[in-house]
Amino acid sequence: MKFTCTTVLFWPFSMLLLLDKSQSSKTEVKYNFTEKNFSSIPVGISNNVTILDLSYNKITLNETDIKVLQIYFLLTDLYLIENNITILHNNCFSNLSNLEILNICRNSIYIIQQDAFVGLNKLKQLHLCQNKILQLNPDVFMPLNNLKLLNLQGNLISYFDVPQLFHLELIILYGNPWNCTCSLFNLQKWLKTSNVILEKENITMCSYPDILKCYNIKTVPYTAECYSKFASSVTEDLYSHFQSISNSTFNSSLNNFTRNSEHEPLGKSWVFLVGVLVTVLMTSLLIFTAIKCPIWYNFLLSYNHRRLEEHEAETYEDGFPGNSNSLSQIADTNSEDTTVIFEQLHSFVADDDGFIEDKYIDTHELCEEN
Repeated sequence: MKFTCTTVLFWPFSMLLLLDKSQSSKTEVKYNFTEKNFSSIPVGISNNVTILDLSYNKITLNETDIKVLQIYFLLTDLYLIENNITILHNNCFSNLSNLEILNICRNSIYIIQQDAFVGLNKLKQLHLCQNKILQLNPDVFMPLNNLKLLNLQGNLISYFDVPQLFHLELIILYGNPWNCTCSLFNLQKWLKTSNVILEKENITMCSYPDILKCYNIKTVPYTAECYSKFASSVTEDLYSHFQSISNSTFNSSLNNFTRNSEHEPLGKSWVFLVGVLVTVLMTSLLIFTAIKCPIWYNFLLSYNHRRLEEHEAETYEDGFPGNSNSLSQIADTNSEDTTVIFEQLHSFVADDDGFIEDKYIDTHELCEEN
């Protein structure tokens, strides 16, 4: 059976085909399965469905339901109000890239996995109201680049950090047991400085401590201690952000150089890299030398002259056989005896006639000449 834009067709599941009057070029295919006592998402729906209402059933959104949802990739609106959903699994909406409204209010959701909303690039409204959400990581919303409305009303959330949602216009947070200590200071600063509207601000109240129950989360008077903690956390975030930027810049520069070196001959870039490497090596060597020099200096100062051992003296004598007697005599005496011996040798030298005997001159020839 074929669909036409101006025909209303009735299927076993009460399918209704409507023409959008505001946009004549866009056809809305709407299925309404509310209060049908369904325990799973029906399979026999046309792939062209754009609006699917499955509210007030017993759907759990298990693995089978997730696989069925992948078929309806043209969905723009999905309503799962008041079902039996407890966990939003990773990639449970990954194929619904055209989805703009997702309403999962009045379930029993207490776990939202990190990649639960991956693929919802066009989502504008997310309703998670009246569930059992206790803790919520703001990074879970990062795939929602176009989200404008976030509804977290009526959960069990006491702490919520600033979500990275740059197009958000409206946030609903009342009905949660907010802990208005310093841990909520970042959220308050974000609500005051951003353009995001906090709906029903006057009833978004603190639950504890008791002294702050009369304040809403946007007007809590925080102490100077909270401001100092906030400043230190900002400094740490900036430092980590700067480090990540520096590392990414270095890696990208290195990758660019590698790619360029593969296609270009060696030139100035290669010379520059060699210069940087030499500079780094020299600096490291200087630092190493500066650290190790005191150790070497102390080692030199701790060096002391010592007397030769007997086996060393014998070795020394073997190397100089002509002066073995004098060397052994010097080795066996102390420093004073050594001085006396040198004085005696000196006196002996003074009595010499100053001539050196040459044993190679024939004395008989000299006598004949005389």
